[in-house]
Amino acid sequence: MMEKAAPARGFAAGEFARRIAGAQAELARNNLDGLLLTTPAEFYYFTGFLTRFWESPTRPWFLIIPQSGEPVAVIPTIGAPLMRRTAVRDIRTWSSPDLKDDGVSLLADTLSELFKDGRVGTPDGIETHVRMPLADFQRLTQMVGPVRIEGDCGIVANLRMVKSQAEIEKIENACGIAERAFANVREFARPGVGFDMVCREFQRACLAQGADWVPYLAGGHGPCGYDDVISPATSAPLQNGDILMLDTGLVWDGYFCDFDRNFSLGPADNETAAAYDVLIEATQAGFEAIRPGQRACDIFAAMDQVLTGGAGTSENGRLGHGLGIQLTEWPSLIPGDTSELKTGMVLTLEPSILTRDGCMLVHEENVVIEETGARYLTKPCPKGLPVLDQAI
Repeated sequence: MMEKAAPARGFAAGEFARRIAGAQAELARNNLDGLLLTTPAEFYYFTGFLTRFWESPTRPWFLIIPQSGEPVAVIPTIGAPLMRRTAVRDIRTWSSPDLKDDGVSLLADTLSELFKDGRVGTPDGIETHVRMPLADFQRLTQMVGPVRIEGDCGIVANLRMVKSQAEIEKIENACGIAERAFANVREFARPGVGFDMVCREFQRACLAQGADWVPYLAGGHGPCGYDDVISPATSAPLQNGDILMLDTGLVWDGYFCDFDRNFSLGPADNETAAAYDVLIEATQAGFEAIRPGQRACDIFAAMDQVLTGGAGTSENGRLGHGLGIQLTEWPSLIPGDTSELKTGMVLTLEPSILTRDGCMLVHEENVVIEETGARYLTKPCPKGLPVLDQAI
């Protein structure tokens, strides 16, 4: 089978116009006059402004979307050339960093000009934050006078949960890159090799296969699994009988994949092998339960029924989540999340199971919700823990 060609980078001009129009319709429905946005994901979603410069925490950045009219960027001067390559035409800048007034007055003047005495929403729910110093935010709220800054009623989160076809293609391409990197794991993962070196080689493989960058890589190894899935890699060598897990969130054109693969260095013991097969069953149960109109908690329940018989618990807190511009997005596959599943949502299915001696196994796949149910964006793993060759 021929490898699927990568989609075009960037978006057609109408993509951002559609997103902004969707936000404006929701602003009107919720009686809000505009949005104030401050984070990398929000900037990229509404404008296509994509840069690694966000790694520097020094400068604040502001994007304003009014209920009608064009968006306004209030940004440090250093970002103006890149912003001019987007569809945003009203770009207001200041020289940053400014220890006395780092864009606060310019932002306050802009908000007052646009809204007079209106209500401006900013994302305030789970997984959100305001990316500016608290002292500056407090000054801002005082300076804008009758303009009130409050929560956005979930507008941005709800818009971003449902992906366009172009977004789905980017996520699927990221998944394909990671799949090809995982296919190379047996070339460098063997007993005696430090886990940190395995992780470095895997990141190299991701980049060689076309990843733009690999902001997230975690995993673990041990004789019956691993005791956590977030620790930095150590130099501890892999050993015969270990289970190796690598969990990657690489980025292609601003969009993440997020899935893992488990490998056994030599045949696994029967208990661990059986636990892995339960994870595969749970993943498939979650996949088969997905269809538009179901709720996030329903998918949790389908997987939990396989894992615990319906006890309603998860060692890692949830059994999956949304995926897109960020490694983890809403919804969460937990008992309490009643978010309705809709066509175009991209989810991870991520069941986990305890083995013994405080260890566990985790398995993860990426899927998209279509009209008739789910479709895998990753190549789903069958039962049977993959075995890597032993020491040579």
